[in-house]
Amino acid sequence: MKKHISTIFIFTICKITFAQNINTTTNKILFASNENKIATSTSYITKAANIVFPNVLKGNEEQTIDYIEKFAKNRREYLVRMNNKSKKYFPKVSKILSKKNLAKEYQVLLALESAFNGNVVSSAGAVGYWQIMDEVAQEYGLTYEPQITAEEKKKLELAQKTIKPTIELNTKKNAIKDDRKNFIKSTNAAARYLKDRTKNLNNNMLLIVASYNCGVGNVWSAIKKSGVSNASFWDIKKYLPQETQTYVMNFITLNVIFNNYQKFANNTLTYKAEKIKIVTETRIDTKEISE
Repeated sequence: MKKHISTIFIFTICKITFAQNINTTTNKILFASNENKIATSTSYITKAANIVFPNVLKGNEEQTIDYIEKFAKNRREYLVRMNNKSKKYFPKVSKILSKKNLAKEYQVLLALESAFNGNVVSSAGAVGYWQIMDEVAQEYGLTYEPQITAEEKKKLELAQKTIKPTIELNTKKNAIKDDRKNFIKSTNAAARYLKDRTKNLNNNMLLIVASYNCGVGNVWSAIKKSGVSNASFWDIKKYLPQETQTYVMNFITLNVIFNNYQKFANNTLTYKAEKIKIVTETRIDTKEISE
């Protein structure tokens, strides 16, 4: 009887000891899984764009930044080429503009009009560095060779085949020296034209640029249609020819890119504010739990 009781007692003690060992092991495993626990938190900061508009064009960012970014991406080679060519011409243009108290930003028109090529003749008959039409050349005292439109030229060429004597077309024999192909003379004339527009377009740069493309009469007409007093370019934009709308946008774009050219060339130019995600990790240290 005593032997039987002892056996039971020993078994009970062993059972309790085994259970305690299991609990101790479990606690250590729990500690091992928790002691390397890492908590993460997420926050955001806004990084401002580094693009800088010229002072005279500030206030147009919202309406133009998407266009500028797209143009810079799709016309990169053109922008690089124009910037390289501008180094020869812009200092001279800027000096002439300054004498008329005109902003240097107008110099970009030279790139838009002729890409710095004095021999360019458009299908509409505009000639030279600043693409000056016959009537404007006459108004501003330039010697010019009258131009004919592409349609008129075809008619004359047809007439040559059917009428004798034939009509001579711009041969060296009867050619006139055209001042529109002279850089200094044509630039002075363009500066005078721009100065005159400051007087009848309230010195509004974008309206003046629009008038250089489509004529001051069309700008006045667009202002009237808008019904806005002291109208801006954005007020009359939809009433202007599509070509003129694009022309003004390109004027802004070239000025902005040239104003940020080093960043553009290095591919570090940013156009819009960027939201940056920041993830912070925190290591949680826990103490071993013992019972």
